Amino acid sequence: MKIAVTIVVPAYNASEYIAKTVKSVLQQTYTDFELLVIDDGSTDDTADIVHNFSLQDSRVKLISQENQGVSVARNTGIKMAKGEFIAFLDADDLWLPNKLVSHLEHLHQNSEVGVSFGKVEFLSSNGELTGYISNSPLGAIKSEYLLYENPTVTTSNIVVRREVFEQVGYFDEQISYSEDLEWLLRLSCHQAWKIEGINKVLTRYRISQNSLSSDLYKMEQGWNLLINKVMNYAPYLVNQHYYKAQSRYLRYLARRTLRLNLSSDVGIRYMNRALQSEWTLIFKEPRRTILTTIAVYGKYLMPSLPNKSAKSSIN
Repeated sequence: MKIAVTIVVPAYNASEYIAKTVKSVLQQTYTDFELLVIDDGSTDDTADIVHNFSLQDSRVKLISQENQGVSVARNTGIKMAKGEFIAFLDADDLWLPNKLVSHLEHLHQNSEVGVSFGKVEFLSSNGELTGYISNSPLGAIKSEYLLYENPTVTTSNIVVRREVFEQVGYFDEQISYSEDLEWLLRLSCHQAWKIEGINKVLTRYRISQNSLSSDLYKMEQGWNLLINKVMNYAPYLVNQHYYKAQSRYLRYLARRTLRLNLSSDVGIRYMNRALQSEWTLIFKEPRRTILTTIAVYGKYLMPSLPNKSAKSSIN
């Protein structure tokens, strides 16, 4: 039977969040979908919780596999998908009820768009709204911008035409961080499809309670692996934009230290390195650069004050 949308949820030891995540899918105003939860070798009650949902709603399907990582889990879902469109949702994130209908309207009205995304609202680790909303560009996403940062923020935010995966390939299973960004970059270099956003908040992204400065270092390592991979299929892109991209990515990590409430020293180090990579960043993108600099240094000088200046530039 033909299905409009397949939703792929990779899950590993997600028993604390998975019920709310599944419910946010079942509450969609658009109902022609299948929900594939790929249990990636969980040792908690994740599989039992999803199985109970599957008994109540035939659209929910549990697929269990040995632990192989999030990219393998997503690729398993893509290969099993019956939908014309494929959407992704991480096991601790949430969708707003109009998520699917908004993306499908966008994709049906714009045949050249291969990936649709929206704005993201950030949740604290316990699920409370933080007031932070992504403000990345929504249109004309160029390859070089994807070197700087990920405008979609999270894989939970994208809905993709199935044929795009058939043409561009799946997620790189060798990359643990930035694997979604690498896939988007590969797609943008393919030039057959547009990546375009909708000016609506449609996804709520949970900030991990275990986020540490070491996670940011791993993100940077993942970005460096991404750069090495892109050199294989778009060396001109890296050669022309590397230092610009590095400075903007380091600035993004500096802003992320604010969102994660990490030590001000970590944010300052990232911001200093961003300016060392390309000091003209402060003139080329003054608002975002100056606001981020003020925020990270302000947190160091006045740690007890609320970090309001960062809120407007958090993404």
